[in-house]
Amino acid sequence: MTQAHDSAQPQPFSLSKRMLIGAGIGLLAILFFLVPGEANPEWSKFWMIRPLIIVPLAGAMGGMCNYYILQFQKLVGLNKIVAVVLSILVFIVGLWMGIVLGLDGTMWD
Repeated sequence: MTQAHDSAQPQPFSLSKRMLIGAGIGLLAILFFLVPGEANPEWSKFWMIRPLIIVPLAGAMGGMCNYYILQFQKLVGLNKIVAVVLSILVFIVGLWMGIVLGLDGTMWD
């Protein structure tokens, strides 16, 4: 037997897709800061590696928080608008903290 699938109802993104989207947003955000900037000669040779790893990881964790907040919203019955606004705020704060941590000691001194 095959299961009936309602194609009219949009399917939510999976956890991995939300994490990949969050990591992509984080990568674009950090590239916005790194590409036009000049390196200080006092910094190490590979100073860009740290922000290029930490900020996309922070974005991926923000995507994971987004997924779990929206899943929790369905479970509890919270208003969807409140859950979406909360998940966006958590994502922005987490991404900001990732940028600060990634650029600490170099551009954020």
